Amino acid sequence: MKSLKATLLLGALLCAGTLMAQQDASQTPAPATPAPTAQQHAPNPNRQAKHLAKELGLTPDQMSQIEPILADRSQQMRSLRADSSLTPRDRRAKARAIQQDSKTKIEAVLNDTQKQQYEQMLAQRHSRHGQESAPAPQG
Repeated sequence: MKSLKATLLLGALLCAGTLMAQQDASQTPAPATPAPTAQQHAPNPNRQAKHLAKELGLTPDQMSQIEPILADRSQQMRSLRADSSLTPRDRRAKARAIQQDSKTKIEAVLNDTQKQQYEQMLAQRHSRHGQESAPAPQG
């Protein structure tokens, strides 16, 4: 009987704590999205390939060609982030070049319908990112 009371009391305390935490969270503004750090996970090329396979209906042969492209892009981006000698502007320019190169290689593997779907995916992603953050200063 004592353990039942203790269990009920513990459950009630946990519920009350959860409710109070939810109220606090709803009253405080959401924090801004932090800048990527080394502790955050880098994109996983295998997971990206599986996502593309699902969205674009890739064949196993296409997947086997796209996975190394994504792995290479991931490695190049890691190297770019580790290069402290670059200015932010140069880093962005190189990142865009790496992205464009991998996009071109991926599109070479896709059929016409898949290319169109891939372009739509990228456009949607770009529009979502554009809505989430203010435009970068030009200059």
